[in-house]
Amino acid sequence: MTATPDLGTPQLASPDLLRSVFRRHAAGVAVITAVGESGPVGFTATSLTSVSAEPPMLSFGIGAGASSWPAVSTADHVGVHILGEHQRELAATFARSGADRFGAPTSWREGPEGVPVLDEVLAWLVCRVVARIPAGDHRIVLAEVVVGDPAGAGRPLLYHQGRFTALRD
Repeated sequence: MTATPDLGTPQLASPDLLRSVFRRHAAGVAVITAVGESGPVGFTATSLTSVSAEPPMLSFGIGAGASSWPAVSTADHVGVHILGEHQRELAATFARSGADRFGAPTSWREGPEGVPVLDEVLAWLVCRVVARIPAGDHRIVLAEVVVGDPAGAGRPLLYHQGRFTALRD
């Protein structure tokens, strides 16, 4: 018989347990953008995942109560931006409720399919939304890549232990 290591005191499933566990999971930081009835919208996401290489697809989660959800819920296309470690403030702006996300100092332009494309990111994609799947209080958006640019300079921004941080060698 193998000895079982002390696992601490297990907790029953709860939103707090899930948040506590995922604070320990370092994740890349992305900003998702779309165009809504009253202009551009966007939010910071750490749930970005590559889904398929053929066809090239990705997914991300968005809260059904998020201010960007009404635009994302009807958008044909979204922008996906991989942030660099030099963009902590940009990530915080797009994560903050009620912030003027596209006002100064945010630098952006209208990209393919009319999607807002942020400047100075490590990489960006414009994707065609193919599905929106209910998942608890969130929606999982599946999107097929249409066009993008992976040529930005720098190192990736990470989210860990409730804050934006950088890779350490």
